[in-house]
Amino acid sequence: MAVSLETADMKILPMALALAGTVLSATAPLAYPPTRRAEVVEDYFGTKVADPYRWLEDDNSAETKAWVEAQNKVTYAYLEQIPEREKLRARLTKLQNFERFGVPQQQGGRTFYTHNSGLQNQAVLLVVGAGDPSPRVLLDPNALSKDGTVALSGTSLSEDGRLLAYSVSTAGSDWQTWKVRDVVTGKDLAQCCRDYLPAWTRWPNYLSCELAIAACDLAEVLGSAVALHLLFPRLSLLLA
Repeated sequence: MAVSLETADMKILPMALALAGTVLSATAPLAYPPTRRAEVVEDYFGTKVADPYRWLEDDNSAETKAWVEAQNKVTYAYLEQIPEREKLRARLTKLQNFERFGVPQQQGGRTFYTHNSGLQNQAVLLVVGAGDPSPRVLLDPNALSKDGTVALSGTSLSEDGRLLAYSVSTAGSDWQTWKVRDVVTGKDLAQCCRDYLPAWTRWPNYLSCELAIAACDLAEVLGSAVALHLLFPRLSLLLA
């Protein structure tokens, strides 16, 4: 059975990296920064469970940030010593540098699809209408932050193709912020529903821009499920 060069390379690269790491680990043992142990013990129905590292759950605290920075210094000091690292980086970059398209979706007479020119961190969402001379950018996730730490984590289109609900997350967080964008103007209508997925991103036909904004505002106060039931009782029964 024939094996392509790229397939062979993808199998060899991890082996090369592991071998380089093994050589380094034999000559330069790592000295990890100390991690504070707190006196935290929970009593669960008579069973005591220690949780000495709970303070690390607060990723916004100064102590946790300092701990992460110290760990990163150790990690990158180790990685930078790997002799083949730059060759591996160059080869992987070459393998990833090709144009690719996402599966197109049609809504309301418009076609939506993603496109990556090759080395973009995130694919760009494009839209083209029946009478449009060429596609245009509807949402470029790479422009959401200068340092590239904000990622597009979800999208949902209205059935008439006029509205796009999209969520973003920061620095790999599981927390999401949903927003609503007008497809025609390319402008955001409102910041929507922080920290959870609103059920009405499965847009019903009768959802207008005004109702979308109202749903977001109401969810901030009452929660997603209650707001869904009050504004869209028919939809909430279908999703229950």
